[in-house]
Amino acid sequence: MLPLQMRFNDFDMLGHLNNAVYIQFFDLGKSSYFQDVLPQAVDWKHINIVVVNINCDYYAPTYIHESVAVVTTVTRMGEKSFSLEQRIVNTATGEVKCVARTVMAGIDLTTGKSAPIAEEWIEALQRYERRAL
Repeated sequence: MLPLQMRFNDFDMLGHLNNAVYIQFFDLGKSSYFQDVLPQAVDWKHINIVVVNINCDYYAPTYIHESVAVVTTVTRMGEKSFSLEQRIVNTATGEVKCVARTVMAGIDLTTGKSAPIAEEWIEALQRYERRAL
């Protein structure tokens, strides 16, 4: 769980967290999650996985006075892709504000074409999640 810092300019005229900011929060969550999964091996200039799809369901508005965090987990592992589920939650009440489902795919950085997920990633994700994926 990654606590999130909200800024005044993250909010719209209705006082709600702007929908585009949730995507930025999910990116922060992914970065933190991957750093936790592979603390010695994440080379951000040469990372060989990319986002290929993201879908968000918004359940409740988030207001500036709330404390929120992003929770990230892997829900599916394939040969060339895997899926993440991320939730923005109110840390005081546990209320789910938004859920994103993201598909990430392996990429060959020299050709730009799809590639299998590196075994190192699969093993590290399974170890971190404490379950077979």
